[in-house]
Amino acid sequence: VQLQASGGGLVQAGGSLRLSCAASGFTLDDYVLGWFRQAPGMEREGVLCSESGGVTIYYSDSLKGRFTISRDNASNSVYLQMNSLKPEDTAVYYCAAGSLWCAATGMGMDYWGKGTQVTVSS
Repeated sequence: VQLQASGGGLVQAGGSLRLSCAASGFTLDDYVLGWFRQAPGMEREGVLCSESGGVTIYYSDSLKGRFTISRDNASNSVYLQMNSLKPEDTAVYYCAAGSLWCAATGMGMDYWGKGTQVTVSS
């Protein structure tokens, strides 16, 4: 059972990135899916979470309209589209899957990817 995140990199402020998270060993469609991030010296925080019914929960108003989560059942993957990136979005981003609920702390998530670095330059 594994989640593999990819797609991070260095981008200028105002730019875009799409992170990917591929699952193996289980079917993502059966889980709630979340993206989390951890900036240097900070605690991990929730970015957003997709519930099984298709509802997206944003954990910060500053992310609405800029970040979007999507699933692709055919490839058993989840994506995070990030637009209008800001330097404060710089962090290691993690994908996670849970069988119960979405929570900003990540509590209840069963599987975690290793993280991918996103750096936004000003």
